Amino acid sequence: LRARALLWGGEEALRLVRTARELLAPAPQRPGTTGLGPTLSEATAGMSPRRMQELLIGAGLPPTGDPVSALTALTELFTDPDRLGALLDRLHGDARSVPERLMWGPPYGTVPAQAPVPPAVRALLEAGVLVRVSPGTVVLPREVALTLRGGRAHRALLPDPPGIDLRATHDPERVNAMAAGQAYAAVTAVEELATLWEREPPAVLRAGGLGVRDLKRTAVALDVPEPEAAFRIEVAHAAGLIAADGEPDERFAPTPAYDAWVESPPAERWGRLVAAWWAGSRVAALIGERDTTPVPPGGARGRRTGGDGRVLTPLGPGLDRGVAPELRLRVLELLAGLPAGGAPEPASLRSRVRWELPRRTTEELHSTVCAATLAEAEWLGVTGRGAFADHARPLFAPDAGPSAPDGAGEPGEIPRGPAETAVDAAVDALAPLLPEPVDHVLLQADLTAVAPGPLRRDLARFMARAADVESTGGATVYRFTAAGVRRALDAGHTPRELHAFLAEHSRTPVPQPLTYLIDDTARRHGRLRVGAAGGYLRCEDEALLDQVLADRRSESLRLLRIAPTVAVSPAAPGVLLERLRELGLAPAAEDAGGTVVTLTGDVRRTPPRTAPQPVPDGPPPATPSLLGAAVGAIRAGDRAGSREDAGAAGATAAAGSGRPARRARAAAAREGASGPAPRTPIAEIPGVLRSAAGTGGRVWVGCVGADGTVERRLIAPVRVEGGFVSCFDHTADEVRTYPLHRLTGAEPLPEDT
Repeated sequence: LRARALLWGGEEALRLVRTARELLAPAPQRPGTTGLGPTLSEATAGMSPRRMQELLIGAGLPPTGDPVSALTALTELFTDPDRLGALLDRLHGDARSVPERLMWGPPYGTVPAQAPVPPAVRALLEAGVLVRVSPGTVVLPREVALTLRGGRAHRALLPDPPGIDLRATHDPERVNAMAAGQAYAAVTAVEELATLWEREPPAVLRAGGLGVRDLKRTAVALDVPEPEAAFRIEVAHAAGLIAADGEPDERFAPTPAYDAWVESPPAERWGRLVAAWWAGSRVAALIGERDTTPVPPGGARGRRTGGDGRVLTPLGPGLDRGVAPELRLRVLELLAGLPAGGAPEPASLRSRVRWELPRRTTEELHSTVCAATLAEAEWLGVTGRGAFADHARPLFAPDAGPSAPDGAGEPGEIPRGPAETAVDAAVDALAPLLPEPVDHVLLQADLTAVAPGPLRRDLARFMARAADVESTGGATVYRFTAAGVRRALDAGHTPRELHAFLAEHSRTPVPQPLTYLIDDTARRHGRLRVGAAGGYLRCEDEALLDQVLADRRSESLRLLRIAPTVAVSPAAPGVLLERLRELGLAPAAEDAGGTVVTLTGDVRRTPPRTAPQPVPDGPPPATPSLLGAAVGAIRAGDRAGSREDAGAAGATAAAGSGRPARRARAAAAREGASGPAPRTPIAEIPGVLRSAAGTGGRVWVGCVGADGTVERRLIAPVRVEGGFVSCFDHTADEVRTYPLHRLTGAEPLPEDT
């Protein structure tokens, strides 16, 4: 170990290097491969001395008054295989099976937070073999796990990298052809996505991201499953082709960069998508799951996840994983290193990546990223039938190292994508494999048109505007409808231009039904006009309206005559009135029904407000409830002082006959605290406390302590506001303040009690 720089220090003080310690002692925010939990010292940090003594008694050890010696005694017990085995045999019959399930990891287990704990788990908790870290979570201390494992940190040692098994071997030419087809489909899918969202941009959720309904609609439009549609959306966003528009009613739409991207050759468009996918830290495969990202260092004790439990959505927060680019790159490198046409077995590939990068993340995320990389590489045309395509191999050439933000990669730096030269080489290799764009379609009598291949850009733009895609595949089928023809007319095309364009780009004669459809739609198009107006001017005297329109001083109003007695203007009615009066006219305002309205000028009123109260000099007057709590606190202090001074018998007599009754109440409160803690709906707790504060009553409450245990306390509420209750705690004999979110329930104490 010294020769390998894993151990340092003198013979009496040997120390492992930090990396080895972290590997053997993982934390929730820094997972490792050993499956070991925290030490007994770490798991019991903050535990009360009384609880430590209870653990000693539960483990069959003599109690001590020192928490340090108690911890030492438990550690010696748990590290002795014979004594630990005897303890487990002495406990509940099923007690041994619980730590045996947890000893190889993960070391955390869940227990019912409300229901009774199973007898075996309760016996293990009482003996310290399991330690509760939160109301619903227990952990197996590291000493117990290592003893049960026989001192082994890993279940099996794998000094040599596992091999990668091949699921199948395909003809490399067929692999390249299939991958090229997938590459073109990826480019086409992004174009269809942008076309859909530029017409009907989906809304951005309040928490960010795309809604479930919009994802389903997009998946149907792209004719792909929802996971694939979510990936297409994420890749387009990573490439800068779609984004939120930033408006008050925020929506997703194509960016200006999309207009430049769509005009470039298909191979170059593919290269940009692959480069963005390579460097992306977002994991689209997590979409639909709940956010359970690890809590950062310094988080709450016992909390295993830092996510808020929300469902992860496309383009929303919570999808970034810093290790994703590195894992993705390693999977692709291993694929590229296989024989040509070789499709790996996914499980063996995951095992190899896990062996090479054991400490990068949790096993679950490791498997998710590896499986997602294989599927996404197929969707993007990097692989075909699971085998690596030849046109993607330039991405992994010796001189195609990852590019850093400043152009110079540093050791340990996160890969940011392949070098531009590598992408250009891959684009050049893919270009000959893609089909050449065609400049014609085949019009048919059933109002459909067949595109025998990818269309030239101008023809594709026209067909997308004038027709709807009915099916895709080796050939794309378009269907002409009245709505499609109307879109073309709205875009500025005339019926003559539509006829001429179709006749020029069709290898078959234009069918008569299509000609009738265009002419009939054009005949009805534009007969109704829709526009916006800020106000209108109506006058029964046409001559007076002629005079107003002829006056050059009214040009700023931009009046448009739409009837002999009506003109409209983009100006608001108030502006129209003011400007016409400046011209020496006497207009009147009218409502939507044509009735003249009386104008009294713009007036404003605020919502109802309470007049400010004068602030008195000095502290605010004390309320009866506050005075009662103060008196109770003073008397509690007197009683504490009398207990310290054994000669204060006279003071006890001077307190009057009420002292025994108060002591009896305090004793009763402490005795009653041993019962079950109240559990009521959270929404009812503030009302119960406010009612008791108003009547001076007392309430039993359940309060969650810092160590996660629930205590039953008797309180007299004084004030409930700001999420806290100020009260006199009869159980503790002092004034205290409790957060409402720490209370499990509230039960009023009957007045005659």
